[in-house]
Amino acid sequence: MSEGNIPAVVMEFLSDATTNVQDDEYSAKPTYPPGKWFFYEQILQIPVYVVFDPEGGLLEFYKLENGRYQLEMPNENGRHWIASMNLFLGTWQGSKGGRTGYWLRWWDETGNLLPWGVEKVEQERQQKERLAAYLLSQGIDPNNLPEI
Repeated sequence: MSEGNIPAVVMEFLSDATTNVQDDEYSAKPTYPPGKWFFYEQILQIPVYVVFDPEGGLLEFYKLENGRYQLEMPNENGRHWIASMNLFLGTWQGSKGGRTGYWLRWWDETGNLLPWGVEKVEQERQQKERLAAYLLSQGIDPNNLPEI
């Protein structure tokens, strides 16, 4: 593909608007206009195609094998390995941004849940507070440290 790299994964998030589509935009029909499934599988040949329903938590994970998408079952932890990204993808149930429900989340190769950006910022803030408290307990003012 001369216009850039092919994505490692494409994700479709279902909603009431997409699940009630009458013209079946997810179809594999090869006639014009082709459905998304056909486009991702036959034209772009994206290695992983994910369909996720955030309301019910259903995650359909398809891998391109021999030119066709094959449904893959999750591992014992309910996750799917994406080798090209060295990450697992799976569902997580919880609250974020005022919404409680199912979310797609990433895990590293050892099974550690990767934090969202806001979670990472909070972790770093807490780490800095612990470091400042330790420095103060050692008689060092963290606000008067020389620049490195």
